[in-house]
Amino acid sequence: MNQLERFRATVGRRPHSGFLFHAGFTEDLDRRLREDCGLGPQDDLAEHFGMFQPRNVGLRPPAELPKHDFSHYYEDMEIPKGGWIDDRGVLNIPAGYYHFSRMVGPLRNARRFEDIEAFPYPTLEGYTADHMTGEVEAAHAEGKVAGGWAGHMFEEAWQIRGLEEFLTDMVAQPEWAEHILDKLTERNVAAARAAARAGVDYLTSGDDVATQSALMFSPDLWRRFIKARWAKVYGAAREIKPDVDIWYHSDGNVAAIIPELIEIGVTILNPVQPECLDPIEVQRRYGDRLVLDGTIGTQTTMPFGAPEDVRRAVRRMAETVGRDGALILAPTHVLEPEVPLENIHAFVEAVHSLDGGPAS
Repeated sequence: MNQLERFRATVGRRPHSGFLFHAGFTEDLDRRLREDCGLGPQDDLAEHFGMFQPRNVGLRPPAELPKHDFSHYYEDMEIPKGGWIDDRGVLNIPAGYYHFSRMVGPLRNARRFEDIEAFPYPTLEGYTADHMTGEVEAAHAEGKVAGGWAGHMFEEAWQIRGLEEFLTDMVAQPEWAEHILDKLTERNVAAARAAARAGVDYLTSGDDVATQSALMFSPDLWRRFIKARWAKVYGAAREIKPDVDIWYHSDGNVAAIIPELIEIGVTILNPVQPECLDPIEVQRRYGDRLVLDGTIGTQTTMPFGAPEDVRRAVRRMAETVGRDGALILAPTHVLEPEVPLENIHAFVEAVHSLDGGPAS
């Protein structure tokens, strides 16, 4: 089977051989893994391992994309060496290790609602979609899956406003939080509609809204501020392409909102961290409506287990969570430098052993 055929069988819960799988690596681990495999920087590591490689199809920015000057939002501070302001106006300060950074929101000092209204929120105005249908058709001709990015919501809102400030807004001055979220929703709806018109197989979306043990805020607040806006995004895509699948990511324990994610249209849930949720229980309760993507622990099995522990985890997920085929196997986050190379090889070999080889 090629990857498109396997994906369609996976989301359709039809009997099929093997499982799609993927993994990501931090820079140092990527370098050492390439050396171990005899690959150069120009080689495709995912292709080498036979991993799931969907073709991402999205709107194209205009040749002359207007650039906003956000520097005045940071006049009250000295920007540390290496810090940089991204195209949303968010200041990124490297943390000094791995891929982590500190984010400083341009609206952290907002004192009036007019400050919230006046901010130049990210938009897709002027972006073009003429190329997108052709890219989807080309992906399908190669047996590849086509995906479209529908954005973040809560994550970008707090990054623009500041985490503490945004959480406070949700309770103390909700119209501030709602205005920011509405602006992001407008952009995400535009992206979702364009992807659906192009015929993508699935939309990717998500927000980290949970800690290891529970949501970051009450389910009622999630319903008020987040749920309806994602429903609007997903609904806009489904009006155009009713069968488009919806992939949703949130780290942590999202058990409290899984039924409502399904209600608004989510069909693929990522990453289902086994340290926070029991993937087998999630499958038992929702497996007739959800494909699980992930399930292999990056806080436990991958960094601290032996190769046989990795193989055992893969087999267990395949035999339980994946018993109807509705499973995409993956570590639940990018793999950090501490992960032994032999555990990565064990993961790949274990997945391939389930059907004797990768999807082409």
